[in-house]
Amino acid sequence: MSGLIRGGISDVKQVSRGWRWGRRSQVPRSAEEFVPAARSTVFPSDWSRTRSAMAAREVAQKAALQPLFRSQVRTRVEGLDILERIDGPVIFVANHASHLDTPLILLSLPDEWRRRTAVAAAADYFFDTWWRAVGSSLFFNTFPIDRRGGTMAATPGEVLADGWSLVIFPEGTRSTDGWMGKFRMGAAFLAKEHGVPVVPVAHRGTYAAMPRGQGWPSRGRRQLTIRFGEPLVAGADETVREFGPRIKDAVAALLDEDRTTWWESRQRVAAGAVPDPSGPQVSQWRRVWEQTESPASDAPSRRLAAWRR
Repeated sequence: MSGLIRGGISDVKQVSRGWRWGRRSQVPRSAEEFVPAARSTVFPSDWSRTRSAMAAREVAQKAALQPLFRSQVRTRVEGLDILERIDGPVIFVANHASHLDTPLILLSLPDEWRRRTAVAAAADYFFDTWWRAVGSSLFFNTFPIDRRGGTMAATPGEVLADGWSLVIFPEGTRSTDGWMGKFRMGAAFLAKEHGVPVVPVAHRGTYAAMPRGQGWPSRGRRQLTIRFGEPLVAGADETVREFGPRIKDAVAALLDEDRTTWWESRQRVAAGAVPDPSGPQVSQWRRVWEQTESPASDAPSRRLAAWRR
């Protein structure tokens, strides 16, 4: 009887070794025929920069997007005077914490700048379906970027050459806790390659108003702030790897300035003591909790009081 049992166990083991568990192929991977990976379809966006699309977008933004946006949040914009001293095109580089970031930036720009500004958007999210591609292109003048492979699905160089400014979020995706993440080098490369200035942009409050995973702004018209910084130009001998961190430092300094005062932030810049925009290294719930507080609506008066002291 024991010999029969042992023989049965041996048979079961032999069958299990030849069975296609999980439907795996029995052919070694090295011997399989090469099949190119399927590529997702990216809808074209060139049409969004035609005259007719520009006219339709002007109506959509002024008659629909702007009133809706203003009804849900309050905004404070500072630093727009720097745009009076430069000519486009430029690359606006900003931190990314919420879907509110794009309308906040576009609707904060003067009309002449807003009409000639395009937004880099993730191809796998905004251009995976026709209705989302059309909607984002119409309202925000988006063009697709393949963030998974790091290659451009559209040609931003051609967009710049046509006189359009760009909005780029170098983090590549929205923050999960409101703090700034690692900057990729795409914006620095484009600025260096095409000889255009970078305008750093810092905003606060969008995560508190509409964090990742939330489909609509929170109730109560949360306060948002946005600040435009002095343009940065890559030096003749400056590499992309050197220019990229300089852009991130400029955004970090603007965030610090928005939290405190211009004078205090300038002192920290001079001392090399700008607070780390990636936030404190504490538990996740504390990082999220700190970013759920909206910027104070009386910040300008507090800055003036601090300056007088």
